[in-house]
Amino acid sequence: MTAAVRHHAQELVEQGYTLIDGIRTDEEAAEALGRFGPVMPQYDGRLRYQVKAVPGYENRRYSKSTNTILVHTEAPGWDPPPRHLALHCRVQATCGSGHTGLADGRAFLATLDDETRRVLYERQVDWLGHNISGVGTAGLRRPSVERTADGREVIRFSYNLFTAGDYDPPLDAAPDPESLPLGRLGLELAERAMEFFRDHRVSVLIPEDAVLIWDNQRMMHARSEYRDTRRHLTRYWLGEHG
Repeated sequence: MTAAVRHHAQELVEQGYTLIDGIRTDEEAAEALGRFGPVMPQYDGRLRYQVKAVPGYENRRYSKSTNTILVHTEAPGWDPPPRHLALHCRVQATCGSGHTGLADGRAFLATLDDETRRVLYERQVDWLGHNISGVGTAGLRRPSVERTADGREVIRFSYNLFTAGDYDPPLDAAPDPESLPLGRLGLELAERAMEFFRDHRVSVLIPEDAVLIWDNQRMMHARSEYRDTRRHLTRYWLGEHG
């Protein structure tokens, strides 16, 4: 392991994320990321997903829109969710927005009262399936914080699911609170998570030819609204080393 790889691995452990620059091509990205875990198929069964605005999603909080995407972890309905998530910036937005925000889920849990934490560790949530190709899982029941056999904690979170009952809801979604996965408690929890996120997030405008990688089982992330539709990132999911 080179000194640079050790540095990035240490940052992942200490702060939950790291930024790797000088990555120009898909092949260079796959080689760099493979040091942190195997690149794994995503919702559509492909190893790479293009995060770029396209027509048809203007009214949704979705990766292919320019709208704000609120705080969540990736693929909470998968077992397990990707260990790490990475975004390779191909074309950076020039409108001064389109930042990726990151906040430590463990630190958020520490701000909650004992009863709310107990609910997150014990109450089962129906995490919806979200795949296209049949890869992964069709959804599962797990608590929001799951203790693994090796003593780690996997955090699952979705502001959209807790407030709208959908991962990528319309901007004007307004469901009955009692129909939501955690009911009114979930609504309150989602707002507290957003407040924590506003106060404690790290906001990164990923430079072109750089890769932002973070621990998806620990960190919550979001994206700010942007206007420059040339913005183009490639997303990768990483699993655990065998």
